[in-house]
This record gives sequence, structure tokens and C-alpha cells, in this order.
Amino acid sequence: MRRQLVTAALLALTFTGAAFAQSPPATASATIGGKAIKVQYSAPSVRGRKIFGDGGLLSRDPTYPAWRAGANAATTFRTDAALDVGGLDVPAGVHTLYAWVKNPDQWDLIISREKGQWGLTYNPNADLGRVKMTMSKPAALVETLKYTLTDKGSGAGELRLEWEHHVATVPIHVK
Repeated sequence: MRRQLVTAALLALTFTGAAFAQSPPATASATIGGKAIKVQYSAPSVRGRKIFGDGGLLSRDPTYPAWRAGANAATTFRTDAALDVGGLDVPAGVHTLYAWVKNPDQWDLIISREKGQWGLTYNPNADLGRVKMTMSKPAALVETLKYTLTDKGSGAGELRLEWEHHVATVPIHVK
């Protein structure tokens, strides 16, 4: 009996680890205007699936068309300074990022005051606000979700999100 329990426990750990390995943790960070900004997320891969639009993988999430902008736990946005993100005032601290992807070619970045939640929950009443993202197409399929934070100088920067056939950006300014 004990051997069966140990075997069952090892199998459970193996499958749990495999599930998280499909969308491994990732971080994007930059120092903009002397202040640290970081995005922590889990990076899913396309793996031959349709991701965005009607019938896409995200359309099956219970929060659709609000997407956790990653996988597993909700995506975390941490800033050491007050920011202007695409025209939205964002105080220093920890926030959660979502993307409104109802139209796959016109996204809104959602910054939420709620934090620490699993990615399949979304409370619109906790939104700090939403901003339009500038959309473009990558030269080739982006297999694994990737965030990039870039310092553009003079307290300006950019948040960039790439996945599948989509690139979405929003300007950042340190206040």
C-alpha cells in the first residue's frame, strides 16, 4: 500500500511539473529613468494551435475577452515609480496585467489593482484603467510569449508583448 502511495505521489508531481514546464516562468525587466520596472509571467507556446480570435485557444478561457496576458498565475507588473502607461497614471507598486483581445488586431492593455490571483479570474471592478496598444505583425510566427521592457532614454520606455502573429506595444514614462 505504501509503495502505491509513493508511486501515485511521484506521478502527480511529474504531471504537475510537466504542466508548468509547458508555460515556464519568465521575467522582463528594465531600469527606466533610474527606476526598476518588471513584468513576471508564464510564457505559453503556440504548439500548432490557433490562439486569438473566434475558436482560438483564448476564447475558451472563462475571462475571455480579458486575457491574463500569460499563462498560469496572472501576469504581475511591478514598478518602483509612478508611471504614465499609454496615458494612464499608474502608481508605484504591484499591479496585474490583462489584455482585452476581443478583436485580435486591436488590443487594450488592462492594468488592475488586484494582485496575487490565478490567471483565470478577472474582476473588472479592480481595473485601474485600460489603454490602447499599438499593434503590428512580426516577421515570423512568435512561438513563445515574450515581454520586453525597453529604456528609450529621458525617462521614456516601452512595454512590448509578442505572441503568435501579434506584436502589441505601449509607451511608458516615469513621472
